[in-house]
Amino acid sequence: INAEVHGKHRRKMSLLRPHQHRRHCLRLMSTLTEVRDALREGQISATQVVQRSLDEIKRKAHLNAFVHVCENALEQAARSDVRLQSKTNRPLEGIPIAVKDNFCVKDTPTTAASDMLANFIAPYDATVVSRLSNAGAVILGKTNMDEFGMGSHSIHSRVGPVTNPFTEAPPSPRYSAGGSSGGSACAVAAGMCLGALGSDTGGSVRQPAAYTGTVGLKPSYGRVSRHGLLAYASSLDCPGVIGNTVQDVAAIYDVIAGVDQMDSTSLPVPVHPTDLQSDILKGLRVGVPKEYNLEDLPDEIVDLWQFGIEQLSLAGAEVVYVSLPTTVTALATYYILAPAEAASNLSRYDGLRFGHRTKRDAVSLHEAISMSRGEGFGSEVLRRILVGNFVLSRSAVDAYFKQAQKVRRLVCDDFSRAFQTVDVLITPTTPSAAPLLADCERMQPLQEYIGDVMTVPASLAGLPAISLPCNRFSSDLPLGLQLIGPHLSESKLLAAAHGFFQRLNNGQ
Repeated sequence: INAEVHGKHRRKMSLLRPHQHRRHCLRLMSTLTEVRDALREGQISATQVVQRSLDEIKRKAHLNAFVHVCENALEQAARSDVRLQSKTNRPLEGIPIAVKDNFCVKDTPTTAASDMLANFIAPYDATVVSRLSNAGAVILGKTNMDEFGMGSHSIHSRVGPVTNPFTEAPPSPRYSAGGSSGGSACAVAAGMCLGALGSDTGGSVRQPAAYTGTVGLKPSYGRVSRHGLLAYASSLDCPGVIGNTVQDVAAIYDVIAGVDQMDSTSLPVPVHPTDLQSDILKGLRVGVPKEYNLEDLPDEIVDLWQFGIEQLSLAGAEVVYVSLPTTVTALATYYILAPAEAASNLSRYDGLRFGHRTKRDAVSLHEAISMSRGEGFGSEVLRRILVGNFVLSRSAVDAYFKQAQKVRRLVCDDFSRAFQTVDVLITPTTPSAAPLLADCERMQPLQEYIGDVMTVPASLAGLPAISLPCNRFSSDLPLGLQLIGPHLSESKLLAAAHGFFQRLNNGQ
């Protein structure tokens, strides 16, 4: 809620009784930082906040954002209320956070939206989940997603697709919430929670954030621990954050970032609290990569991009046009490397050691494994396993996998050269607004993959990137702009994104 609306209600609120006053405050607040401040000041209770989230989840069940709601959510909230009353609260005390269903949450179903793991109960917390819990957050539940993170529209799920909350009530046409973290983005956008964890392999946090009008951050590879995240492509997977504002995202990021002894790829680099107060846009060097101006990019995306560039220039930023020549091959490179890693990572799910085991009679071990995997995995996962095994085969590994590794290095080199002259890059997040779910379900695989064309390059290079919503260019659906920064530049990127977010949506 903005300050003007809050001010209009201030006098009326003072006339309410305490319990009425608290309910009224709760209705007025929509961001994590607002609710956190109200909790600390005693205006509302954690139990009220979490109960509102549970009510919204139930009321908006048709969006299919959640696959599991934690039964102890209110118990967690009650413990937070004790801390809040005793003034021993932690950074995210009482804040309801949703978790994508590919992160382990102890004693909670963790299925990655796959029949292969339909009965799996996680025996431990992922590092990011334990850090959130230790910071006082209430783990609300697990959100829907594309199976094992493989998809761009959250339609490849054992429980059905996620619906964009900007869709009108049924029977109106339903729109995609993006993927693979569509459930997390939907939950935040629909007011079911105040923040959510997602995973970003090739854009799976940023793309759904753009489709749902939320903020989505993919940190640098190695900045946030992957321990407890079910692996898709290990050299690309990155835990990310979705929130309503940059401030909300920064508050969660500050808690989950940092080295972890349980993840050998996490970087031993100090994490400092994010400072969003400084006016960083003045003098900021902003790069505009010409290769992102695709030939068939819709006019509304081009206009949005130009508007963003103009807003940064008006804020005092220096706009510089740069070239990233190898990024035109990034999408093809990604769809060689990611399936190859997926084929390796998912080989453990054979029905004997892990995962679904067929109940049909098999005449051999090979047939039993084949039946189990065929029944447990969905069509998109099977497709990527087949592609991955092909590009790793003896006849194809030199021509495909090794060449893709070389191109990935060239993509990294392009970004390194660009960041010698600029501080951040600005691009569209997606090549279009959210498509209809019915169209997504009819898409050929290559059509679906094209939706990642703007987000994949930063993933290949392991760079931090953030998607910011803009409400000015599509009458019905949100659109997003992406800022990309150098490796481990989250503090500067978030500060720039905060100032840019305010200009995009407030005209300031």
